[in-house]
Amino acid sequence: MLTTSTKKSSGHYRLRSFVRRDSRLTAAQERAFVDYYPRFGLQLDSGLPDQAQVFGRTAPLLLEIGFGYGQSLLECAKVYPDQDFIGVETHKPGIGTLFIGAQQHELANLRVYYGDVIDVLEKCIPESSLDGVQIFFPDPWPKRRHQPRRLIQSAFVQLVVTKLKPGGALHLATDWEDYAVHMMRVLSQEEKLANVAGLHQFADRSLYRPVVTKFERRAQSEGRNIWELQFRKS
Repeated sequence: MLTTSTKKSSGHYRLRSFVRRDSRLTAAQERAFVDYYPRFGLQLDSGLPDQAQVFGRTAPLLLEIGFGYGQSLLECAKVYPDQDFIGVETHKPGIGTLFIGAQQHELANLRVYYGDVIDVLEKCIPESSLDGVQIFFPDPWPKRRHQPRRLIQSAFVQLVVTKLKPGGALHLATDWEDYAVHMMRVLSQEEKLANVAGLHQFADRSLYRPVVTKFERRAQSEGRNIWELQFRKS
């Protein structure tokens, strides 16, 4: 689950897409992170990547932000071999787990950034290059005083929109109703986005969420509904 914080820089506070977690890696996760990063990992300091060079082809390109342990992203890459996927995550155990699956299934259409998504979007993703962006279950920051830390804010959405191609999709999911309402308000106010489900309507489950993750099952067991939003860039 993606979480956010703010960081002071030059007298201003800048949204960050995460709070670092000191989770312990298993030996297998650590080994996978080290051994497979050269194959599946992308470097922040390499600048704007050439998709044809990275993937060996030009195909529809989707970015998943905050993929956790990567169950859904791995399955997407398996189910849609004719599309390319880039994941962004700061949680090393999750990246290691995803690398293990990607290596096991010999996936050629999956790459990962280990870093903050704001940096990735600003430094590494060309404008109008993405066919889709998906953000599933970002940290809801349910306490009112913490809600300015939520990732889905107007400035962030505007940045994402610049990276989408015309017709590209922005796809969100959350298990917190209050955050869902907030997301709907922010996305509906972005003039370059149109709600696929209709004005102020939540969407059905997307085909790009092909598995019910452990996190999602826990939310459902605790009585929380899943709220989904799908918007397209005009």
